[in-house]
Amino acid sequence: MKFIHLFYPLHNTFVNEISLVNMQTATTANPKWWNGGKSPFNVEYGKLMMWYFLMSDAFTFGAFLISYGTIRFSTNGWPDPNVVFQSFPFLGSGLPLMFVSLMTFILIISSVTMVLAVKAGHENNKQKVVTNLVWTIIGGIAFLSCQAWEWTHLHHEGAWWGANPFLNADGSQSSTNFTNYFFTITGFHGFHVFSGVIINIIMLIMTLNDTFEKRGHYLMIEKAGLYWHFVDLVWVFVFTCFYLI
Repeated sequence: MKFIHLFYPLHNTFVNEISLVNMQTATTANPKWWNGGKSPFNVEYGKLMMWYFLMSDAFTFGAFLISYGTIRFSTNGWPDPNVVFQSFPFLGSGLPLMFVSLMTFILIISSVTMVLAVKAGHENNKQKVVTNLVWTIIGGIAFLSCQAWEWTHLHHEGAWWGANPFLNADGSQSSTNFTNYFFTITGFHGFHVFSGVIINIIMLIMTLNDTFEKRGHYLMIEKAGLYWHFVDLVWVFVFTCFYLI
C-alpha cells in the first residue's frame, strides 16, 4: 500500500509535465506573430525593402571600388585621366574631362527633376509628376547616350576588356587593369541607369493611367526616386575614382 501511495504522486507529476511540454510544443508550432497594428520601423513595408535592396547593392559597388582602389594604388604606374578622357563630340580632343563633366551635370539635373516628381506626388499633383518624370527619363537616356559615345570612342582608340592602348603617366607601358576595371564598373553603373530609366517609364505609364490617383497616394514614385538617387550617388564615387584620381 505504501508503494501505491508513493507511486500516485509521482505518476500525477509526470503526467502534468508531459501536458506542459505538449502545450509548449503546440505554442512553438503555432507562434503568434506581432500584431500591434503599427510598424515598429515607422516606415512602409515596400520602402523598407527598397532600402534593404539599396544597401545590398551598395555592398556590391563598394566591393568593386575597393578592389579597383587596391589595384590602383598598388601599381607603380597608371594612365593619366586627363589624357584618356580628353575628347568631346564634334569638338575633337584637347578638352580633358569636359565630356564626363557634362555627363555628371546631366545626371545631377535628372536627380533634381526626380525630387520634384516625388514632391509633386506628395501633393497629389498628377501633371507635375508626369512632367518631372518625363524630364528625368530624358536625362537618363541622355546620360546613357553620352556613355555609349564614350565607350565607342575608347573602343576605336583600341581600349576594351583585355586591351589598353594608353601609356602610364610616367610613359611606361600600362597593364589592362585600367580598362578592365573601367569598362566593368562603368558598365555595371550604366546598367543601373538603364534599369532606372525603365522603372521611371513604368511609373510614368502608371501615372498616366491614374493608377496612383485611384490608390490615393504616389508612394511608388518615392520608391523609384530612392533608386534613382542611389544611382546618382554611386556615380559620384565612380567619377572620382576613374576621372579625377
